[in-house]
Amino acid sequence: MKKRLMAVSMAAVLLGASLAACGSSKTPDASTQAESKAETKAEGNAATEAASEAAETTAASQDAGGEKTFKVGILKFMDHPSLNQIENNVLEELDALSVNGVKYNYQNYVLNGQGDATVLNQMAAQLISDGVDAVIPIATPAAQIMQSQAEGKDLPIVFSAVSDPVSAKLVSSMDAPGANITGTSDFLNTNAIMDLMLAANPDTDYVGLLYSKSEDSSEVPIADAKKYLDEKGIKYIEKTGTTTDEVNQAVDALIAEGVDAIFTPTDNTIQKAELAFYEKLQDAKIPHYAGADSFALNGAFVGYGVDYANLGKATADMVDQILNQGKDPATLGVETFDNGIATINTDTCEAIGYNLDDVKTAFKPLCTKIVETKTTQEFGDNK
Repeated sequence: MKKRLMAVSMAAVLLGASLAACGSSKTPDASTQAESKAETKAEGNAATEAASEAAETTAASQDAGGEKTFKVGILKFMDHPSLNQIENNVLEELDALSVNGVKYNYQNYVLNGQGDATVLNQMAAQLISDGVDAVIPIATPAAQIMQSQAEGKDLPIVFSAVSDPVSAKLVSSMDAPGANITGTSDFLNTNAIMDLMLAANPDTDYVGLLYSKSEDSSEVPIADAKKYLDEKGIKYIEKTGTTTDEVNQAVDALIAEGVDAIFTPTDNTIQKAELAFYEKLQDAKIPHYAGADSFALNGAFVGYGVDYANLGKATADMVDQILNQGKDPATLGVETFDNGIATINTDTCEAIGYNLDDVKTAFKPLCTKIVETKTTQEFGDNK
């Protein structure tokens, strides 16, 4: 499958280069015209005929039965439960919106870069070459790569799960993005997570900050966490990693330091590694608080943040507003959500010696909703 994808990607890139060369040709001087007049005329006639046929085919496919068909590409940064949950809900909502003479076609345009920037760039170029009408990049790195690939092109980009779109330089402002890009944000209320941490254990006086420096989305919440802890007079230590092995080493270091709790923002790298280290934290009796429910699903004590199912649905709705309703992404504000759902892993709660009822009582005034889960790999698996 990977070989086939690479072959298709390279073919798309070559085709895109060929089309770009035709589109950017300049008017030749008189000498050149004299030398290549016949050839240019023949090529021009062929190109005109091909363009005419393509236009007729497109019109026919859109008008057949009075149905408008829009091609939507999905570019997911990597596999992990929250991003998979977003993708699934995006597709379900696009299916639900395919009514009343409108159809959203995403078949063959759902791609997963598996955290590899080179592959993500190839896939972004492939979607552009495929002529999709809009692209939904899921997570900040995918959105940044898609934005770069689509520069100068009239292609709407509707990102999903970008924690800080302004700092990531995707939009000018949350209310007025200012370009052909907008989307949904899983902005993290870091102070709220810290409040939960102290509510569960008021004696917390040493906190580990675990994140990846390679992810822009972690920069602001880590800074917010430091500010919060400084104001409370609580000591903290930072450990980072960009691979699962490095993250495991960072966790070992935090355990050796004897921290009372660990905080991680909406960091894809740490989340992907969670299943590899959560049992270490259980054995060390250290609660891990993180910025998405997927962390709790994979063994962390608490995941706190947005409802990713709702975020996926809202992302698809924004695509409909742009393609079907004609709204301008430049003026369509980024949507944010209430960070009020605390997901508690009951297996981990017991393993670290916390009483579930006491925790829920402590959390209740600080959350709009409390959800219980057990350790598994994906939403819907043994839940």
